[in-house]
Amino acid sequence: MTKARKPPGRFSWVKWMFIIPIVLFMAVQAYFFVQIWWWVDHNPTMTSFMREQQSALREKNPKANIQQQWVPYERISSNLKRAIIASEDANFNDHEGVDWDALEKAYERNQKRKKVTHGGSTITQQLAKNLFLSGSRSYIRKGQELIITYMLETLMDKQRIFEIYLNVVEFGKGTFGAEAAAKHYYGIPASRLNAAQAARLAVMLPNPRYYDAHRDTNYLNRRTATILKRMNSAEVPR
Repeated sequence: MTKARKPPGRFSWVKWMFIIPIVLFMAVQAYFFVQIWWWVDHNPTMTSFMREQQSALREKNPKANIQQQWVPYERISSNLKRAIIASEDANFNDHEGVDWDALEKAYERNQKRKKVTHGGSTITQQLAKNLFLSGSRSYIRKGQELIITYMLETLMDKQRIFEIYLNVVEFGKGTFGAEAAAKHYYGIPASRLNAAQAARLAVMLPNPRYYDAHRDTNYLNRRTATILKRMNSAEVPR
């Protein structure tokens, strides 16, 4: 006579409630890792942020497309490289993806001003967000950004990280990458950007759509002058 099987107890359900989210989390991280590994020597065609912005543009114009053209690292003006390092991440060559000192300083400034005015994100962190994540802000998204950041730093050298960043970062409404930005604002290729043009583009990065529509603000002019003075000391990846 066989014994009747007991129905699964509460413990079994609790166990699977923990196991399933962990498996899903690991699967997502594996996807990110494999995608980054592929991009070590293959160029991304469309990032998460590009898709998001293209969808927003097509709500008003179904035929709208973003402007972006990939150019190799050596065909991007060294002026723009130095300007972005000086403006966005002066310690890019030295840190391992996250500049904890910059984050602490940004936190202290935000506490004093009672609002978020400084982010402290590195170029690698910005790239992690642009490649895979949305523009929303949450602790979960920030945690995922950090994981992707360390994947990027593990699999790629600094020059490759910077090359991808220069080609996918947003410079204005529907305008992504150095080549599209140089043509959009100055009618020239990215290789011909002079120091003043490069400094202004770099200063626009934290809020590119706003500065695309407001190209001659006092802040933009003052900050551009500051970055011009800092550019010569900026160290770019080689």
